[in-house]
Amino acid sequence: MRIVSLLPSTTEILFAIGAGEDVVGVTFECDFPPEARERRIVSTSAMPEGLTPAEIDAYVVGAVARGEDLYHLAADALAELDADLVVTQDLCAVCAVDVSVVDDALSYLGCRADVLTIDPHTLDEVFASIEVLGRATGREAEATALVAAQRGRLEAVRARVAGRERPRVMLLEWTDPPYAPGHWVPEMVEAAGGDCLLGKPGARSERVLWESVHEARPDVVVVAPCGYDLTGAQRLADQLVASDVLPSGVPVHPVDANASWARPGTRLVDGVEELVCLRPTQRSVPGTRPCLSVAGSRHQPWVR
Repeated sequence: MRIVSLLPSTTEILFAIGAGEDVVGVTFECDFPPEARERRIVSTSAMPEGLTPAEIDAYVVGAVARGEDLYHLAADALAELDADLVVTQDLCAVCAVDVSVVDDALSYLGCRADVLTIDPHTLDEVFASIEVLGRATGREAEATALVAAQRGRLEAVRARVAGRERPRVMLLEWTDPPYAPGHWVPEMVEAAGGDCLLGKPGARSERVLWESVHEARPDVVVVAPCGYDLTGAQRLADQLVASDVLPSGVPVHPVDANASWARPGTRLVDGVEELVCLRPTQRSVPGTRPCLSVAGSRHQPWVR
């Protein structure tokens, strides 16, 4: 089987279930595992490089309003790769190539590849998507085992934080303007033992006002900007602290959104486990409210 994966999340899933050798095409964002970088890139971003978060937001809003695609699909690459299966999405035009673009390209090229759409909104649906990819690639046993291991780790975290007082967590999926989390992210916060502020499980992330962030009275702010790695999130967290838009004295923690938060792949449970034991890097203030850390953790808690 020859597979083209148009989502970073499905690329990492395919490699995790043992189908990596079948992957012949990926996107410019597919960077995990590192071997994915060795595959041919078939889609790139239409967005200029070097934009600030505010400029990215304005560009996306404008492009969507004009009906413009945010990604370029290399039709010639699709034809040359002669794929049997193309994996794409219909969840978010901002996140990856839309399924309608893929269908149009394959029709134009006369390609007969099957198109598999992966659109998870919740953690359960993320796990289900792993099993769907397993069945589609003949790796059902591997996918089932992976899901069982992921669910086991998630339940272990839930058991460890059960009965503890729950910190109020403001997780930002974007910083300028601020966005509250949606889809599977609020579930991740809840599983780690926190109360997710302003976010709605299974729904789209939503733009909010800084006044709403202050009114929510968070105990910690987690900076998880979609499309940014840890270095980028750290930079944006620094800017937030310097701009003084956050509630005073609240610990701030940047995370690798690409690895463990924004992409519905195999590493979301890593994000949950990190959140349980995270420590602030920007501000630390003594307090009596509990952190999400658990007894016996090798990590230091947010607040002692």
